[in-house]
Amino acid sequence: MTTVVHEDVLAAAARTGGHVLRTPVLEISPGLWFKLELLQHSGSFKVRGAFNRILAAGDVPAGGVIAASGGNHGLAVASAARALGVRAEIFVPEVTSPVKVAGLRALGAHITQTGAIYAEAAEAAAKRAAETGALQVHAYDQPEVVAGQGTTGLEIMEQTGGIDTVLVAVGGGGFAAGVTVGTSGGGSAPRIVAVEPERIPTLHAAREAGKPVPVQVGGVAADALGASVIGGLAFEILRGPRVESVLVSDEAIVAARRTLWERHRVASEHAGAAAYAALLSGVYRPEPGERVAVVVCGSNTDPTTLTAD
Repeated sequence: MTTVVHEDVLAAAARTGGHVLRTPVLEISPGLWFKLELLQHSGSFKVRGAFNRILAAGDVPAGGVIAASGGNHGLAVASAARALGVRAEIFVPEVTSPVKVAGLRALGAHITQTGAIYAEAAEAAAKRAAETGALQVHAYDQPEVVAGQGTTGLEIMEQTGGIDTVLVAVGGGGFAAGVTVGTSGGGSAPRIVAVEPERIPTLHAAREAGKPVPVQVGGVAADALGASVIGGLAFEILRGPRVESVLVSDEAIVAARRTLWERHRVASEHAGAAAYAALLSGVYRPEPGERVAVVVCGSNTDPTTLTAD
């Protein structure tokens, strides 16, 4: 069975080091850190996996690269493709925010907006890739993508000097899976709290069923966490005992996003605030003295809405 191990993440870090940012951590109170991955190129962690997938492939076909995305992955693939001088074709669903569509256009990507949800855009992208021979860069269910996202976990461990718990948002699961693997090297590996919106519980439902199962998609974070089923690769990693699965309400996500801005001047999109929502709402309660890192993972939002929800 295909999986991702810590050595894969180390290799991804070496491969992508000249292309991605080492994003900062901010200790906002004793023992509580924000990993500010929203400051990454293209506004989210996604560029780590995009670069690793493209660079690991070696020669890119004449058709370039192709991806389906709720928005952030498409921005990452388009950004990586432009940096590497290859063509990018991105399929996004109708739910994708205008901010993200505008960003794709600015990066020079060829955009097709189709389908009500991510899964429908992904189906169209796969059909197009079969026609053109383009290199597919999956949003979350490829080993190179997961390993690339895992470099965030390496940085968290290095920058904090070690951590007890990492809170990270889950959509298709590639990021949380990568962080799980990336934080696993040497010593005592931290607990991973995988945070999902109540209205898109892909991991939560899969863990209950013992396998990936489709769920309904909706809510304020659907444009970024809108996978209808957890990735198979991610599920095999996230079903383990180190991972705790929790759900947060849309109201908690909105409140967390507003608090990130009003208290810390961190301009997050809704999906980027999901992990913090678990902490702020009390869905996850740290023990006294527990060292906790919260990944704030995306900034592709309309800033005029930061206090308008």
